[in-house]
Amino acid sequence: MEDTSVVQLHQNKPEDECPNLSLRPLDVSDIDAFMVWATDEKVARFCTWEPYTNKEDGLSFIKNTIVPHPWLRAICIDDRPIGTISVTSNSGNDKCRGELGYVLASKYWGRGIATRVVGMVAETIFDEWPHLERLEALVDVENLGSQRVLEKAGFQREGVLRKYVVLKGRSRDMVMFSLLSTDHCPT
Repeated sequence: MEDTSVVQLHQNKPEDECPNLSLRPLDVSDIDAFMVWATDEKVARFCTWEPYTNKEDGLSFIKNTIVPHPWLRAICIDDRPIGTISVTSNSGNDKCRGELGYVLASKYWGRGIATRVVGMVAETIFDEWPHLERLEALVDVENLGSQRVLEKAGFQREGVLRKYVVLKGRSRDMVMFSLLSTDHCPT
């Protein structure tokens, strides 16, 4: 059963730039906010998709991929989406593993937002999905910002998978990060 609750992340620290950070389901009414990051070449650089060029394709993606996803949430400030975060569970013999993915509008990079939401998801996903023992994330070797997010959120860097994936026509090396259900989250 899908949990559609809204999760508030209040830390009330003086240095907190985004005190009204929350996670909630993304739906078609969020298309304008979605298009802000989905059309940004900087955001799409390390993603499997090319920047969106029209609202119709964005709406189709939201309806056909995002809404039916078992665990995908909008990252929101004051309830306005600025990105998404997802966990995709594997099946069969690999059901103990899930893959973490996230995207954030470039305007919000460098503010600790991604680290906060990754940490929050890491703290709750093992309770929500008790079959998970391992949460993993694959990051392009050139995506140093995302590597730093995962390290700060308590993930372990396991190593480089050479020529692991073809991304936008090029073979890419990827860094594997993981967090186990028995690991302590620093956030």
